[in-house]
Amino acid sequence: MTTSKDVYYVSGSTAILAEDMGKALLAQFQNIRFREEKLPFIQSPDDARKALDYIRKQSKGDKPLVFCTIMDQETRDVFDHPEVQFFDIFLNTLELLEQALEIKALREPGYSRHFTITKMDKRVDAIHFSLDHDDGTRTNEYDEADIILVGVSRSGKTPVSIYLATHMELKSANFPLTSDHLEEPELPKDIVRNRKRVVGLTSSPLYLHNIREKRYAGSTYASLANCTRELQQAKSLFLRHNIKTLNVEGRSIEEISVQAIQAIGLTKRKRSRVRDIAGHTS
Repeated sequence: MTTSKDVYYVSGSTAILAEDMGKALLAQFQNIRFREEKLPFIQSPDDARKALDYIRKQSKGDKPLVFCTIMDQETRDVFDHPEVQFFDIFLNTLELLEQALEIKALREPGYSRHFTITKMDKRVDAIHFSLDHDDGTRTNEYDEADIILVGVSRSGKTPVSIYLATHMELKSANFPLTSDHLEEPELPKDIVRNRKRVVGLTSSPLYLHNIREKRYAGSTYASLANCTRELQQAKSLFLRHNIKTLNVEGRSIEEISVQAIQAIGLTKRKRSRVRDIAGHTS
């Protein structure tokens, strides 16, 4: 059985796509150690031959894996060589899309870079918004938020909020449910008014207890009884205002983020985003 393998990500542009797709596939093979290297900006057959010579020299006949996203056929074909295991992870899908859409693709390397500035501007704006509206600040500006996360202390609001901003360009605010809100019990009017964009983060009392114990061991704040009480009070608030909830227990930040936007139907906005990226107006 193979225990280690050299892996190369080759591309006519940055090789980020080749690396991301390759890593996603290789993650399914946990018991193999992969030695990985990116070879970007392979833009001619001559570049490809030099890269292939380098790969063959480094791997010494071990048949390395080569993940490729090169658009130019002549350049790409250089890597279809008997001494490497060649995976064209982009072209096959692109050809299927051409058939489905009945139109030829641009086939330009790194074309997504044309949208980098616009995308970065949106991301920066989202990050600034999320930082400015962290931990219950500026609730009077919640009308501008794409999503509002609400939950008791240590329920994961801030990291999820930052992830939504940095990876999805979403203006995310988050609000902590303190004893004042839990014991009244009532939510600020700015949250109630925007409840269709609010997601309540929940978990089991034991899960919350274990998280709080790591920083505040033995405290009343971290006690199982207190965690149970707070979560029950939070649940009552969410039910009262018909707020969608999401159990974060055992889930990664990425999973929580995706499920949060699904909970409030935010994924429906993808259609308009695609139109913007394509340069069309609705």
